[in-house]
Amino acid sequence: MKSIERTPLNISLFYFFIFFGFGTLFPLLSVYLKQDVGLTGTQIGAIMSVSPVVMIIAQPIWGVICDYTRRPRAVLIFTLAMSGFIAIPFAVMDSYISLILISILLATFQSAIVPVSDSITLNYVMATKKDYGNFRLWGAVGFAVSVYVMGTLAETLGLKLIFYSFTAALLICTIFVLSFPKESNTLKVDLRSGFMRLIRMPKFILFLFTTFSVFGPIHSNNFYFGLYIQELGGTLAGVGIAFLLAAGSEAPFMKLSGGWIRKLGYEKILIAAALISAVRWFYYFTEPTLVGVYATTIAQGFSIGLFIPAALQYVREIAPDDVKATAVALYSSMGNGLGSWFCTFFGGIIYDAHSLFGLYFFFGTMTTIGLILLLINLKVLPEGAASASPSS
Repeated sequence: MKSIERTPLNISLFYFFIFFGFGTLFPLLSVYLKQDVGLTGTQIGAIMSVSPVVMIIAQPIWGVICDYTRRPRAVLIFTLAMSGFIAIPFAVMDSYISLILISILLATFQSAIVPVSDSITLNYVMATKKDYGNFRLWGAVGFAVSVYVMGTLAETLGLKLIFYSFTAALLICTIFVLSFPKESNTLKVDLRSGFMRLIRMPKFILFLFTTFSVFGPIHSNNFYFGLYIQELGGTLAGVGIAFLLAAGSEAPFMKLSGGWIRKLGYEKILIAAALISAVRWFYYFTEPTLVGVYATTIAQGFSIGLFIPAALQYVREIAPDDVKATAVALYSSMGNGLGSWFCTFFGGIIYDAHSLFGLYFFFGTMTTIGLILLLINLKVLPEGAASASPSS
């Protein structure tokens, strides 16, 4: 009985420390590559865009491995340990090519962590009638705390600290995984047959492009926001404060998302979240003050904390029952994978050719395109376009 009672705590602590680890590394990695290594914006964009590209390829492979071995906990522990140890060479490399190669290797193992842990957690919450959001909240808290702590410590101890802190956080996570539930059933996703059905649904395809345009800038911002704060005159500690406010605002919105979606409907939530996100990027293009940037970071809580659950509900509603999992997998790959890669890679080119402020104009334009597609999808396309939808 004790292990069963401790499971919710272990899962919560896992999410806290895994996103604490992500928060120590990825938001400050671009700052490290620019300040300590001296790379250009295009080179930084290429390195930072490696992860979403590798994710598209590697995640399905890790899913197959979990399904075949029926040992998702072992896979999770292995990928946590490998990701932690692979990050350490980052601190001693200064060649662009070597950094690209180590980024690919790190992304290969790191890309398994979130989907495999989410699969285990979802199995647990379905069996125990608990709320997944209450566990995932701790990830937002861990991310917010870590960027603030690392931003402050890096001022005195140096940016190389981010790699060692990332490794330590991931190794701590392996301790909590040992106490995870042993359920081996995983969500089976038939991408091949499901894809053929879903591409015949105009509403779904249009929403994939919406996800590409809205989520791409959101994820890419995590890589460039630290440089942006410094461009405005902020310190590393200031970068930490900005991420603390931005990521910290996600948790309360995630907590409120269920009630707001039931009250207002996912359509209004999606439109409002995309609109606020676009306004935020265009505001950053105007070269605001640091105080203005800090004041608007709460927009991230609205855009991520509300858009994600509303988008998942929308995807699951328009997809037929037997391909809902496939629909969610494709939706995730489009925004977290292709969208993130596109905005991060081309964002680096725009950064070099124009400025960081021009980069955020690009983000605003992308999000506006996504908002227009969303309005067309929700208001213009007839309901019959989603004829395969199980609901009317």
